Parts: sequence; structure tokens; C-alpha cells
Amino acid sequence: MVGGDWISLNQETLLFEPAQPSSDALRTVLAFPSTYSVGITSLGYQVVWASLARRPDLDVRRLFTDQGDPQHRHCELFGLSLSWELDGPVLLDLLEQQRIPLWSHERGDGDPIVFGGGPVLTANPEPLAPFFDVVLLGDGELLLPAFIDALQELRGSPRRERLLRLAQLPGVYVPSLYAPRYDSDGQLIAIDPLTAEVPTQVAKQTWRGNTLSHSTVITPEAAWPSIHMVEVVRSCPELCRFCLASYLTLPFRTPSLDDGLIPAVEAGLGATRRLGLLGASVTQHPQFDELLQWLNQERFADTRISVSSVRAATVTQELASILARRGSKSITIAIESGSERMRQVVNKKLSEEEIHAAARHAKAGGLSALKLYGMAGLPSEEEADIEATASLLLALKKATPGLRLSLGVSSFVPKAHTPFQWEGLRPEADKRLKLLAKRLKPKGIELRPESYGWSVIQTLLSRSDRRLAAVIAAVRGKSDSQGSWKRAYKEAQDSLPPWDEVIHQRWDTGRVLPWAHLQGPLPVATLAKHREEALNAAAAA
Repeated sequence: MVGGDWISLNQETLLFEPAQPSSDALRTVLAFPSTYSVGITSLGYQVVWASLARRPDLDVRRLFTDQGDPQHRHCELFGLSLSWELDGPVLLDLLEQQRIPLWSHERGDGDPIVFGGGPVLTANPEPLAPFFDVVLLGDGELLLPAFIDALQELRGSPRRERLLRLAQLPGVYVPSLYAPRYDSDGQLIAIDPLTAEVPTQVAKQTWRGNTLSHSTVITPEAAWPSIHMVEVVRSCPELCRFCLASYLTLPFRTPSLDDGLIPAVEAGLGATRRLGLLGASVTQHPQFDELLQWLNQERFADTRISVSSVRAATVTQELASILARRGSKSITIAIESGSERMRQVVNKKLSEEEIHAAARHAKAGGLSALKLYGMAGLPSEEEADIEATASLLLALKKATPGLRLSLGVSSFVPKAHTPFQWEGLRPEADKRLKLLAKRLKPKGIELRPESYGWSVIQTLLSRSDRRLAAVIAAVRGKSDSQGSWKRAYKEAQDSLPPWDEVIHQRWDTGRVLPWAHLQGPLPVATLAKHREEALNAAAAA
């Protein structure tokens, strides 16, 4: 164990029926690279765990950095759910704890198959690729059953044969069967399959069923205590040019109200009276107003309802009023920038008046706070655009006295499979975060900036190829220190591209990207066109 005690299941209420493992069940560990309270709050982790635990041919144990279920004496399958780049290096600590060889090429027939999934690995698994035997690209609803069925059929076969067969399944990426090629300058020129039996490109898998996901376990020990989470939408129709949650998960999908959402909500309300409606843009579900009216019934009077970030233009006084009656204190909107020019650049279809209207409606509906999210260092951004963000917040404060305002702001970090994947992290973002603090904090507006220094490391993990694996191995056990990352990179710099090239440089659209062999929802030509449209908007404004 990494530390702490084994999980006490009497704190958990399960919303599914785990299967009784058969005598020859595959001994499986499903890990999360953070503490139990954080991991058990991840809807993706919950759903994967339940999918595996429903199978009698698997004996599934969970593992977190501070605790876990009772250990297997020897596991045969080790999985990791990853949703945040900076959590990725924790994989190595968990593997060491389980006495599993870190590098996939060092594992033999008796070692577990190590697999992973989640948005980070679907976007760009390459920095972590040498540690995984298998990466599942896309939605687990499709991938997991096919993956486990194939594993069971191949049980007892030599490791090489198992991996070769798995690599022929749609969306199943086996990194060891692909090799990057570099030119004499160390520039990546191709990622080639090592055998004709595997595809040259591995395509992300997309679930198109009528239902999405909801909580499978409720516990007071979660970071959001005793909450039942329901996925209202998947992806987002807005297509902001930087947004992984939109581009990587296309198309925009919505379950029906009667067959999908209402049964999902009802599933948890026997166990808790706290409901969370999740999605990149929940209010854009075509039946959201009907869902809201359904939740406005008297029988939900004791239910506390919260929603994730909503599109500012969809905030109404009625929405705010119903949320206030159901225990919410605030509502969250993403504005990205207070500058109209920058919102055009990133394709944020949002006017300043709509932002002001959202604040007015929030206050009139009885909410006490409005949370806004923005970015610094976006492509083509100038200092005047940051001043516009500060001015907008100050104008909102003046126009809606008594409404508590807070601005969460992060540095722009380029993400794979988005139109801004070729852009770099801009060094100016650091001083612009400080400029926002200087303008807003003295005026009583709460500013919640993300660390610029950690945005640098996040960019490193987001943009690198598998040569970074040696650096990740070097920082294991101390990956929470920015200095450790920089020292390890400097020590290995002879075999790595220049730091500035990876972190800050704008790349040419003809460059071979580390994830070029992994097919996302949109072709590269379409992403390049969207990028060109954004930069044209910047030039025209």
C-alpha cells in the first residue's frame, strides 16, 4: 500500500449489484492516481469499476494512493483511469507498490497486463506509452467489454500473442507494436506499426447509445460527499478552439429524458438527496428545461441540486431560482476572456451583454455567487485583452451589487486533437495572471489562478512524445516538485527535443505530431482549418 488503511465498504452505498467472482476469475486491480476521496468522486472511474465488477469472470480490487480494497496476492490485470496530465506519473509509484515492472518491455508472461484509459491517454498517451501494455482510446462502454472478452479468450497464451491479438481490436492501442522514427535532427517523422497485422492508425471509439453514465457508488467520504452524479451531455456543440472536452469527445450526445435522464436520476435518490448534473454544457441538452421542471416538483424539495459549468447565454432567472430552491448557492459560467476579440478568436459565441444578463439572472433568482472561468495566454492575446477581462469583472460587480464574484483563471495549455494543438504555452501568461490579481483582488473579487509553473509541466506532458518516459521514470516519487522535472529534463536533454520547442514553440501544421497515429473525431485538415479561422479572426479584429 502507498499508505493509510483499506477501504471500509460500510461507508459506501452501491447502485449496482457486483457479481460473485468465479473460482478462476481474472485477478484485476483498477487504480486511480490520487486519494480515495478524489478518485471515488470521478464518475469515469466509478463507471469503469462497476463495469468490471459486474463480471463474474473478474475479481476486481480498487487501489488509490492512500488506501484500497484488500490486495490480491498476485494480480493478472492492472488498470489505471487517468483524467489529468499531472496525475500520470503517479502510475509508476502504483506499479512499484504492486511489484509490477515499470517498463512494458520488462514484463514477462507471468506479469499483469497493464492497461489505461481516460481523456488524457486518449488524447496523447505517448509520454506514458512505454509503461502501458494497452491503452483504450475512447468511450469505455464500447471498449471495455470487447477488451475483457478478448483477454479471457487469450488467457494462458504467451504475452506477445495476447498483445498482438488485442491490438487488432478497434480502439485498442498496444504501444510496443509501434515505433517512432526520427530524422538526424531528432525530429519525429513517423510512428510505424511493427507488423502488418496491426492498423497504421488506431481510431478512438465513440459510444452512441441512448444512455450516458451515472454514479455507481455513493459515499460521504467522496470529495463531493454523498453526491449522485448524472451525465446529462457528452461533448459540447460550441467547439471552442482550445477545448479537449469538446473536440476529443465529438459528436455532442444527449440521452433522452424519459429513457435516459429520469431513470438515471431516480437510481440514486433512494440513497442520497444530493444530485449533481454533469457535462461540458448541461443546459444545452434539448430537453433541459423539461428536466428542470421535473426536478422542480415538490417531492424533490429536500434534494440539493448542483450543475457543472453552463453556457452563459442559457442562464435564466428561472434556472437560478430553481437551483436556489434546491440548495445551490452559485452557478458557474466559462467566459474564457473579457475581450470580445479573444472570444471571437477561440470561437466563444458569447456577447458581453449575455455575460451581464447571466449575472443579473443569477442574482434575481436568489443565488448568492457567480463563478466565472477564464484563460490567460491564449493565442494572439495581448495585454489589453487581459485588461478587458478585469474591466468586465469590475463592471459585473458594480452592476450586480451583493452578488459574490470569483474568477478561476488558468494559463492556456495546448491539447491534442484540438485546433490549438500546434500552439505553445505563452510565457506572457505568468505576468498576466499577476496583472489580473493586481486589478481584481483589491476590489474584493476572488481570483483563483492555477499555477503557471504547473501549466509548464502540464504542457510538457501534453505535447511530448515517448522520449519523455525516461524523464517521468526519473521523477517518480517526487513528481510533485517542479524543480525535479526541470532537473530530470536537463539531465536527459541530449536525447530530448529542446525544452523551449516542446513548451513554448508554435509548431508548423505540417509537423508530425506525437499522436499522429491515433485518430481522433476530426481529421487533421479540419483542425488546421479551424485554427486558420481562429487566427484570421484575430487578424480581422
